[in-house]
Amino acid sequence: MKPILFSLLVILNLSCKVEQDKKAPEIAKQQPNILWIVCEDISPTLSFYGDNTAKTPHLDALSKESLIYDNAYAVVGVCAPSRSAIVTGMYPTTLGTMHMRTGKDIQSWGNRNYKKETNVVDLEGNPVIEYAAVIPEYIKCFPEYLREAGYFTSNHQKTDYQFAAPVTVWNQNNAQAHWRNRAKGQPFFSVFNFDITHESKIWKNSKLPLTVNPDSVPLPPYYQDTKTSRTNVARNYSNIELLDQQVGKLIAQLKKDGLYDNTIIFFYSDHGGPLPRQKRDIHKSGLHVPFMVKDLKGTKGRTDRLVSFVDLAPTILSLAGAEIPNHLQGNAFMGEKDSQPRDYVFGTSDRFDEITDRSRAVYDKQYLYVINDFPEKLWYKDISYRLQVPMMKEMIQLRDENKLNAVQSTWFQPKQDEELFDIKNDPNRLHNLADNPKFSDVKKRMRTALLKFRDSHTDLGMLPENQLIKNMWPNFEQPVTASVEVKNNKGVVSLNSKTKGASIAYIISDTSEEKLDFNSPWQVYSKPINVKQGQFIYTMAQRIGYKETEISKTKI
Repeated sequence: MKPILFSLLVILNLSCKVEQDKKAPEIAKQQPNILWIVCEDISPTLSFYGDNTAKTPHLDALSKESLIYDNAYAVVGVCAPSRSAIVTGMYPTTLGTMHMRTGKDIQSWGNRNYKKETNVVDLEGNPVIEYAAVIPEYIKCFPEYLREAGYFTSNHQKTDYQFAAPVTVWNQNNAQAHWRNRAKGQPFFSVFNFDITHESKIWKNSKLPLTVNPDSVPLPPYYQDTKTSRTNVARNYSNIELLDQQVGKLIAQLKKDGLYDNTIIFFYSDHGGPLPRQKRDIHKSGLHVPFMVKDLKGTKGRTDRLVSFVDLAPTILSLAGAEIPNHLQGNAFMGEKDSQPRDYVFGTSDRFDEITDRSRAVYDKQYLYVINDFPEKLWYKDISYRLQVPMMKEMIQLRDENKLNAVQSTWFQPKQDEELFDIKNDPNRLHNLADNPKFSDVKKRMRTALLKFRDSHTDLGMLPENQLIKNMWPNFEQPVTASVEVKNNKGVVSLNSKTKGASIAYIISDTSEEKLDFNSPWQVYSKPINVKQGQFIYTMAQRIGYKETEISKTKI
């Protein structure tokens, strides 16, 4: 399939396919505590998925009290686009957050100077600058809805959404963020991000002792069986054991606070594993993740229900008893708004660092179907960051010396237009069934589902990235949020910004000497507020992707 990048259909899609919803979420009486334990870059290589290589007693104990999901999938096989989907309930291709990485927004504070020179080009060879993705103005990060509903929200500490999260999203968003900092009796939604299993820890932790024997690790057939490979795979499993210790300490805190029994706990990875042919891959090794939930009903066991990361936002709103905005593209799979189970989940693959490509995928419970828009490109992408993994460098050397076998060499060959894999019986995707007549009906069904998805969802990946940036940042300059207008009517204060979609934050103080920054206790403005005469109100605003306003001070 050869794409037409500037087709009229795609351009029309940019403006009409995502339905705007301006309904403010409402909260029900039941407000459970919710804890997310999020790790980075691991596949379901855990004992409760049948892989006993790493010893993980704390995760094992949690799994025995949880519902384990066997078919949970990220939407992109790399962190930032994946996390943009998690925090918005929207596909990255709809938001324009699908290219990894766009800018300086790994955290949402500090000095963000976006480079104009990056040595990165788009599919048409045009230069790509660093930028924060400007998403549709009616889309918010879902924790902001929880804050408006009375929740304490905390994020410790990575955001990495392809844009800076406005200060309205989290009560606390730093290394000190913790449910313990909430008001007494206040329900919380707390996220803890553990990076000990990140790709970079394969080399950064190389001097730490291995707790897993390299000679005993399982080695997929697409890896060279060498000391380097086995050491890197063992390092990955050893890092998972370190993760388990960190998870154990966090759960111990929850139990010490007497909150374990009345807190819903999610555990998942932001995408698949850190090793070659895992991270950045649109296949099962890149998108399939470990995922379990300990709920308040004592639900245990396993489910084969399909879950996509776009489903997380509506699910949390459902559990909190909040109204789910109509524009969300995911489906709640728990809580009051639990919806019809999915038949399919979808994955996308676009630019990764300095290499640009485009593929789209659909999964059901047994099969994976992929359309490659540029089949002449290799599945292997010569990404400099990944070359720091020793086994990756060795693999390149062995390739150049013609010492890889037929299976190991397939990654370095051109793709096919279409791919079909039986992921139950061929988890290592060694046999493409797309041209096998025995599977023609399966291919037709999966292809129809993927084409329907592509037709019904805006896909900004169809635009050259240079043009996408121009649309977001006119003249390649970041737009700036309009300042906050303060109107006082006998102590009832209204706040407004002329920038559509801007979130407004405020702090009421008795002094004019406040020293405020991103970590200050900002409140979310949603309706007029009462301010006493003589008090000061500090304000700031930000539309996602725009530069935030300066902090303003007004005496009432």
